[in-house]
Amino acid sequence: MRALAGLLALPATGTALLAGDPKQRKDKGVKSDEEWKKILTPEQYQVLRKKGTERAFTGAYWDNHDKGTYLCAGCGAELFGSATKFDSGTGWPSFTQPVAKDAVAEESDTSLFMRRVEANCARCGGHLGHVFPDGPAPTGQRYCINSLSLKFVKQGK
Repeated sequence: MRALAGLLALPATGTALLAGDPKQRKDKGVKSDEEWKKILTPEQYQVLRKKGTERAFTGAYWDNHDKGTYLCAGCGAELFGSATKFDSGTGWPSFTQPVAKDAVAEESDTSLFMRRVEANCARCGGHLGHVFPDGPAPTGQRYCINSLSLKFVKQGK
């Protein structure tokens, strides 16, 4: 439990807004909780499967400026490219858009007495973070993503 002290659990409930309806996800439900626990670290499990979040400015990628691709730490799906990453000042990796329109599923999140849009991996349903309408051009979107939900592959590797 001590390893999880830096995480804040954010249970989310809601309904699908865009692509990635839970019933349509390719891998969702394929792995049991026990299988997820075997392949993810306890911290990754808390974020990806239990909808937690890491503390700001503590993740591996919030200040990463290398060129490459960000994959889902759960299933390896391509999610974001470094060309769309920007410094939002929030302490989490932030992107203006996913690599493909259907790479990230968005769902309504009404937890913590507020309305937000949750970002999930469209392939495995893993919780990534949230989407906010305060990002820079060209999309105006800020995909605020937990480093624990990502794996970075440096360009050229």
